[in-house]
Amino acid sequence: MKQDEKVTMQETATVAADTTDKSVRRVAVQQTIVKVTVQVLLYAFLIFMALIVLFPFYWMIISSLKSLEEYRLAVPTLWPRTILFKNYADAFVTAKLGRLFLNTLFVGVVSTLLSLVITVLSAFAFARLEFKGKNTLFAALLATMMIPGELFTITNYSTVSNFGWLNSYVVLIVPFLVSVFYIYLLRQNFMQIPNELYLAAKVDGTTDLKYLWKVMIPLALPTLISITILKMMGAWNSYIWPRLVANDDAHRLITNGLRNAFTDNSGNTNYPVQMAAVAIVSFPLFLVFVFLRKYIMKGVSRSGIKG
Repeated sequence: MKQDEKVTMQETATVAADTTDKSVRRVAVQQTIVKVTVQVLLYAFLIFMALIVLFPFYWMIISSLKSLEEYRLAVPTLWPRTILFKNYADAFVTAKLGRLFLNTLFVGVVSTLLSLVITVLSAFAFARLEFKGKNTLFAALLATMMIPGELFTITNYSTVSNFGWLNSYVVLIVPFLVSVFYIYLLRQNFMQIPNELYLAAKVDGTTDLKYLWKVMIPLALPTLISITILKMMGAWNSYIWPRLVANDDAHRLITNGLRNAFTDNSGNTNYPVQMAAVAIVSFPLFLVFVFLRKYIMKGVSRSGIKG
């Protein structure tokens, strides 16, 4: 009798174990199905959003390769019937892109270098030096970020006009050398560097400028690279201010040079050639994004909110 009960108990345990294993496998399969479904939906959403983002660039490229007659068709074509690479040569000559590139590059490089000097010195002062009203002054600078830049356009124009700076490189460079956002970004990075290093350097007789050059700048290099890239991109894409204060041929920047360069005296615009010019102008920024995006993300992510 006891032997039969023992066999029955073993069979019951085996059945229970099999039931448990089946339940575990069922749950595992369900979890796998849910995980795969979520991944598929996620990637489908990302692909859909990527197509939305990339379609304007695709349309720009195919439009730059069409003839004007094909571009004006009532039903647009998604691929050129005849590929016209000569639109790019026409765009370079018509808009005088060589001169526009040189003007924009000169303004961008000079303004970026001067802005870096001002940003580094200001961020170092707010991060390490002690003087009366430092926190109040820094708070006042941050408060200016709440004011839209467009509100300063009239007063800035009046100021540079009184100085006689109109239609010059000076008016394109000087008014926007100081960026409160860049100062704040670099100051937060400097604040992450231990203050003990600064105190030890002062004990050894190191000057502030030497400590800044030898210690703080190398440690904050990713952020400085990010600021350099963002400042250059800002100068490259600047439109309203250059058009307002320096719209002559000698100082016109690349964004303003494309505005009316492809419109004839009758008001007709050669849109394919204009699209080709836009593609040429956008290509350097595309290269910056592809090869330097990790430096931008690294520099911003290291800035933190300490202090």
